[in-house]
Amino acid sequence: MYRPVATAAATGGVPTDNGDYVVTLDQVPRWNDAEIRSSLEYENEDPSFSKSFLSDPLTSHGEESGTNGLASRFPVDHEINSKIYLWRGQPWNLEVDAVVNSTNENMDEVHSSQGLHAAAGPGLAEECATLGGCRTGMAKVTNAYDLPARRVIHTVGPKYAVKYHSAAENALSHCYRSCLELLIENGLRSIAMGCIYTEAKNYPREPAAHVAIRTVRRLLEKQKDKITAVVFCTSTSSDTEIYKRLLPLYLPRDKHEEAVAISKLPADVGDENGETIIHERKIRIKPLPKKVIPKPSQSPAEVPASDVGLVQRNSSYLDTYLDPAFMSLMKDPDQRRQEQWEKTAQAQGGWNCAKMLGFGDIGGPPLSAAEEYSLHSRYLAKANSLNLSEIAEMKILYRGGVDSEGRPVMVVVGAHFLLRCLELERFILYVVKEFEPLIQKPYTIVYFHSAASLQVQPDLGWMRRLQQILGRKHQRNLHAIYVLHPTFHLKTAIFALQMFVDKVWKKVVYVDRLLQLFKYVPREQLTIPDFVFQHDIEVNGGKGLIVDPRTKYIYHRP
Repeated sequence: MYRPVATAAATGGVPTDNGDYVVTLDQVPRWNDAEIRSSLEYENEDPSFSKSFLSDPLTSHGEESGTNGLASRFPVDHEINSKIYLWRGQPWNLEVDAVVNSTNENMDEVHSSQGLHAAAGPGLAEECATLGGCRTGMAKVTNAYDLPARRVIHTVGPKYAVKYHSAAENALSHCYRSCLELLIENGLRSIAMGCIYTEAKNYPREPAAHVAIRTVRRLLEKQKDKITAVVFCTSTSSDTEIYKRLLPLYLPRDKHEEAVAISKLPADVGDENGETIIHERKIRIKPLPKKVIPKPSQSPAEVPASDVGLVQRNSSYLDTYLDPAFMSLMKDPDQRRQEQWEKTAQAQGGWNCAKMLGFGDIGGPPLSAAEEYSLHSRYLAKANSLNLSEIAEMKILYRGGVDSEGRPVMVVVGAHFLLRCLELERFILYVVKEFEPLIQKPYTIVYFHSAASLQVQPDLGWMRRLQQILGRKHQRNLHAIYVLHPTFHLKTAIFALQMFVDKVWKKVVYVDRLLQLFKYVPREQLTIPDFVFQHDIEVNGGKGLIVDPRTKYIYHRP
């Protein structure tokens, strides 16, 4: 059903002066139509895109049994569904009241949505230059000039950073809401919206789609009589697949989709406007309880005028009005956060054996399972949106074959870890991305410490943070860490990790010789740098060993 704009003539599109075709709303698939429900087919798909990677959330086992009688946060609303459209193509060819342009703060032509200014003509850039720019999360409206639409609404999407995930999510939600509010303010009723994010701003595509759909849903719940059509426009196969998977969660078309969505929706789906809820920033105010003031048993004695103020300040008199619970908010998020900070400060300020030994700060309270999952998810989303090829070229971390029992192997080369030339935060993102396919099942790590002592290595505090980001699934499925050519300092550091960090480090197996390593991982399953062979011969004296110069195999001398 999804066709590129160029094929609109086959469906009755009207040609414009520049040769493009105008597509009307009755030619765009409506979300609750029967044909879009059965199959959302479109031409010119990217053959390299794997549909199995993006599975349908409505085709899992036991989906209806997992609702446990919970009420849906996004119930079926046929009136709202009738206003939603999904279109594969640029919005500039749609005959709607307004189209959305994702731009930057200066609203210049270079950073606008692809193809907009070419389709609208030079007048659009001239009007944008007179508006004085636009702030992130806000929107401004201009004429549409040569477009079939009546207006263009320009908005500025946020830059994404894992550290400021909630702020970026709320700013993106405000972009969509501002566009719809401008639509209503200008007396317009239909709008076509592309994906308001760019590769340069690093916003992960799927989290952005969650924000877009839920924000539109929440606003339509309040303004459904003022908007007749919202068209989600996608330009790539991956974006289209994402919207096909997520639309049933926020816009279910029947009770079955509504029931399945209850278990598939994220834990945080925002407030009544679709914005992320930050519980720690909520203002919690308890109402003043009503209490009956006991009447005195006898009439009070007259008090001198000079003592009236003292009577009014008597705390026992005020206690009859105030509930102690009102004066102390016990076990609320603010207090729990404060207690956590105090524990962290105490751990850092106290006697830290690991820090005194030069291993770094490995104290502080551990993360809960939910906190580790959230941390891992944010780093994985960030890693999938970045190009980390420069770290891959350093060959610090790469996939090997399988060990002697068929478990996949990840190889780490310590001597390639050049701390002065490496940005540790980007390296963590690369590690999370590379480990993600492995940690779903049992796996093995082979660490070549050969000549690594010549390079500056990160401290154990950094190692503890990396372990927390990888999460508990990594710890549970890790079979063993084979460490080749360990030094005394490395053994001491690992002992500190075993004592102060986690028992996962008890899975370390020290290997002094390559031949010993090959008992656990066959030689043909490993790509080993040349200097590792040389270091093995130097460390072990080279007595009774022969290295094949072509295959790098090590044999016992006959």
